Amino acid sequence: MKRVMRILVVAAVLGGFVRRAEAQTAAPADSLLPVDSAVTVGRLPNGIRYYIRVNHRPEKRMELRLAVNAGSILEDPDQRGLAHLVEHMAFNGSTHFKKQELVDYIESIGMQFGADLNAGTSFDETVYQLKVPTDSAHLVRKAFQILEDWAHGLTFDTTEIRKERGVVLEEWRLGRGAGQRMFDKQIPVLFRGSRYAERLPIGTPECIRTCPPAAITRFYHDWYRPDLMAVVAVGDFDPKVIEALVKERFAGIPGAAHPRPREKVTVPPRQDAEVSIASDPEATSTSVSVYVQRPTGAKGTVSAWRRDLLEELASGMVNQRLYELTRKHNPPFIGAGAGRSSLVRTSEAFSFGAGVADSGVRRGLEAVLTELERAGRHGVTPAELDRMRSDYLRGLEQAYAEREKTESETYAEEYVEHYLTGEPIPGIGREYARARAALPGVTLADVNAIARGWLAAGGGAPVLLVNAPEKNRGIVPSPAELLALFAQVKRADIPPYVETVSAEALVPGTLPLVPITAERRDSAMGTREWTLGNGVHVMLKPTDFQADELLFQAVSPGGTSLVGAVCLLTSAQVASQLVSVSGLGHFSAVDLQKKLAGKAVRLSPSIGLYEQGLSGQTSPKDAEALFQLAYLHFTAPRLDTAAVGAWLGNVRAALANRSASPQVAFSDTLGVTLTQHHRWTRPISAATVDEVRPAAALDFFRQRFADAAGFTFFLVGSFHPDSIRPLVQRYLGNLPALGTPDRAGDPGIRPPEGVVERTVRKGIEPKSQTTLVFTGPARASREERFALEVLGQILEIRLRDELREELGGTYSVNVSAGISRIPREQYNVSIAFGSAPERADSLVTAVWTEIDSLARSGPRPEELTKVKEQEIRSRETNLRENRWWLSLLVGARREGEDPASRFALPPQLARLTPEVIRAAAGTYLDRKRCVRVKVLPER
Repeated sequence: MKRVMRILVVAAVLGGFVRRAEAQTAAPADSLLPVDSAVTVGRLPNGIRYYIRVNHRPEKRMELRLAVNAGSILEDPDQRGLAHLVEHMAFNGSTHFKKQELVDYIESIGMQFGADLNAGTSFDETVYQLKVPTDSAHLVRKAFQILEDWAHGLTFDTTEIRKERGVVLEEWRLGRGAGQRMFDKQIPVLFRGSRYAERLPIGTPECIRTCPPAAITRFYHDWYRPDLMAVVAVGDFDPKVIEALVKERFAGIPGAAHPRPREKVTVPPRQDAEVSIASDPEATSTSVSVYVQRPTGAKGTVSAWRRDLLEELASGMVNQRLYELTRKHNPPFIGAGAGRSSLVRTSEAFSFGAGVADSGVRRGLEAVLTELERAGRHGVTPAELDRMRSDYLRGLEQAYAEREKTESETYAEEYVEHYLTGEPIPGIGREYARARAALPGVTLADVNAIARGWLAAGGGAPVLLVNAPEKNRGIVPSPAELLALFAQVKRADIPPYVETVSAEALVPGTLPLVPITAERRDSAMGTREWTLGNGVHVMLKPTDFQADELLFQAVSPGGTSLVGAVCLLTSAQVASQLVSVSGLGHFSAVDLQKKLAGKAVRLSPSIGLYEQGLSGQTSPKDAEALFQLAYLHFTAPRLDTAAVGAWLGNVRAALANRSASPQVAFSDTLGVTLTQHHRWTRPISAATVDEVRPAAALDFFRQRFADAAGFTFFLVGSFHPDSIRPLVQRYLGNLPALGTPDRAGDPGIRPPEGVVERTVRKGIEPKSQTTLVFTGPARASREERFALEVLGQILEIRLRDELREELGGTYSVNVSAGISRIPREQYNVSIAFGSAPERADSLVTAVWTEIDSLARSGPRPEELTKVKEQEIRSRETNLRENRWWLSLLVGARREGEDPASRFALPPQLARLTPEVIRAAAGTYLDRKRCVRVKVLPER
C-alpha cells in the first residue's frame, strides 16, 4: 500500500545506483543474467520455491521470508481488503501458536514484534518476515514451524477475527486524510480499465466490518498454496541444515486439487491524454505529476540491464538540472523530478512532476517540460555524462567493497523480488564488473537517444494529476490549458544547457600539520582520544564492521539557547540551512556537488536548541574530502543570496497551507502546551520565515563555529588511526580556536505543572489522536535512566496487548521514555495512539488501568524477562554496528558520562527487579503531572 501511495508523490526518481545486472561482460546482448552462485535456489515437488544463502551479517541471526504470490488484486468482489485481513490473522492463531502465543514467543526469545516479526500486503503479493537467533537449533526449528503455520496452518478463530477487524479498521482510519482522499479520486484515472483501480490492499471498511469468516478463509485456501509460495532463508547458519528444514516443513504441503488460475492483471494502453485535478480542504501542498504509462519491461537480460543503465544516467542528469533551478532566483517549483516509475507489477511509466507554490502549477509543469525538451533537443554535455558515470560507478564500487558486510535483510528482499517479479540476482561482483566494462562505452548519442524519447509523440498518451488545497481550486489551470503546454514547449525556442565548473581546489594551498599534544586510550572500549595543539578533541573508534564506511560527527554545546536578542531567534534557527544551500568557500552548493562527483561523501551542519555540530559519512578512500568540508564549514561559510532567496521562497510556499492539516494543529497544540508557549519553541509558519535576516543568520553561524576548542570530533568506522592522523592534524588542527568553549544556555523552557488537558477540533475524517505526556524533575543517574527506558518498553507491550489485541481499539501504541540532563535534569514519558473519536476516552481509561497496575504491583516476571532478553539480543547486534557506537560515544560526551557506564549491560540488567520497575512507574507515571492532548473531528 505504501508503494502505491508513493506514485502520487512528487519526488526525485533517481534511486539507488545498484541495478540488478548480469553475468559475463562479453555475453550476447539478449542473454539471460545468471543467478549468484552464493545462493541456492530450488523447487520442491509441490511447487514451493526456496532460496538459501549463508551470510554472517549480522552474526547469530537469520532472516526468513514467506513470499505469497497473491495480493488484493485477486480478491473477489465480496473480499475487498481480505488479503490484508488474512495477513493480520497470521499473527492471531495457527496450528502451533494459539491466539497471541506467536507474538509472546517471539518477544520471549529477545526479538520484537514489528521490527523482527512483520508482514505486508500489496496489490500482487503478501510477504511475511521473521528474524530469529541462530545460536540455538531449537530456535531455528521453531522459526520454520512458524513459516509452515503461515503457509497452511492458520486457524481463523471467530473471536480473533472479531478483534482483528477492529485493528484493521484502525489501520484504515490511520491512513485517512487529505492525501488519501485525493488518491481515491485519482487512482481510477491512473489505472482506468484495470482491476488495480478498485482493489486497494487496505480494502473497504464495509467489507472489513461485515464480511463472513467464510470469505476470509476462502481467500486463504484459494491462494495460499505451494505453487504460489517461496521460502527465503539468509543468515548465519549451516545451509545443509536449513535446506533439510525447508524440505521437512514444506514438502508435505499438498497442492490445490482444483487451483484457481493466478491471473496476470494488466493496465490497458491509454489512447487519449487525461487530466485529473483533485483538491481537498485539508491539503497542505500543490503538485503536478505526469505519467506516460507502458507495460513493465523485460527483466533479467543483458539488453534490459543496458536499458536500465541508460535510463538512470539520463534521468540522473536531468534531475541535476532540475535541482539547479531550485537554487536560482524565483525558482519555478519547490522541487521536481523525472525518471522511470514502477506503478504496479505489470505497469511502469516515465513520470515527471513538481511540487509548486499555490499559483505555480502552470509555471512548474512548463519548467519541467522545458528541461525535458532541452535534454531531448540538444542532448547532455560531456561533463554531465562524465560526472554521472563517475557517481554511478562509485555507488557500485562501494557496494562491491561491502560485499562481505551486506546485511542478510538486503539479500532476503532481493530474493523475494526475484521470485515475485523476476528481478535478476547476479551478485554484486558481476554487477560491478559489467558496469566497469560498459560505462566507458556509453556515449552521448546513447544517452541522448533516451532523452529524445521522453516527450516523443509516439510515447503514449500522458496522464496528468494535479493535487491542490480546495481553496486554490479556482486558480488551477484547466485540463485543456495544461495539455496545451506540451505543444507550446515543443514550439518554444530553447537554448542548450550551459554550465561552468570551477577547477579550483576545495581548500587552496597546503595547511601545516598541527601536533597531537595528548593521547588517551581505552583498551576496553577500543577507543582513543587525541587532543590537538589548538585544543580540539578527537575521539576515534576504528572498527571492521563495514568495509567502506567512516562515520563523522562533531558536537559542541551552545545552539540557539545562546541567541542574544530575541529578534534574531528565527534567523539563528535557520542558520545551518542557509549555509547548506549557499555552499562553501568559492563554491556554490550546486558547484560543490559537481566538484564532489565520484566521491562518496556527505557532511551537513546543524544548530539545535542546545548544541551545534556537523554530521556525515564517507568512504575511507574519500576521507580527505570530508575533512576538507569540515574545515570549510568552520572557516569559509558563505551566503549565496540567490540560493537563499529561492530557499526562503520555497519554504514560504511549502508552509502556506500548513494550518489546514489536523495533524499539524494537533502537534502544534501539544508542543506549545508542553513548553507553555515559549518563544523559542513556537511553531514555524510563513510569518516566522519573514523574520529571517540572512546576514544575521550567517553571523550567528560563524559565532557558533568560531571556536573549535569547544568541539569534540568523533570518527567511527573502517579506518586505521595512522592513516587518518595527517588528515586530523591538517584540517582539524588548523581550525580556529579561541580557547573559550561555550556552555548551553537555559532560555527557561518549562513544562506545565499539574494536569493540563487540551482538545483540538480539526478535520473531517472520523479519526482521533491522543497523546499523554508525563514530565518533571529527575535524577539523571544511569540506573534511573535505564529503569525508565525499560519501564517504557514494558508499558508499550502492555498497552499494545490491551488496546490493540484485546480491545481492537487502535492500530499501534507508541511509548517513549527518557531522562535528559540539558539544560537541567528532567524526565519525559509520552504515550500516543490513534482511534475512533468515540473510543478515545475509553482507551485512555484503559491506559490508566495498566499504569495503575504497574505502579501498584509492578511488572509480571515474564514481562521483565522479555525486555531483558530483548536488551541482550539487541546488544549482540549493536556491538557490530558503527552507528550504535557513534551514538554511545556522542551521547556519553554530551551527557558528561563515562562511555563504559553505558556499555556495561549485565550490571544494569542485574539491578532491574520488578520492585525497581514498580517504583519507577509510581515516580514517573504520576497522574498529577500529566499533559493530555487529543484531536477530534470538527463535527
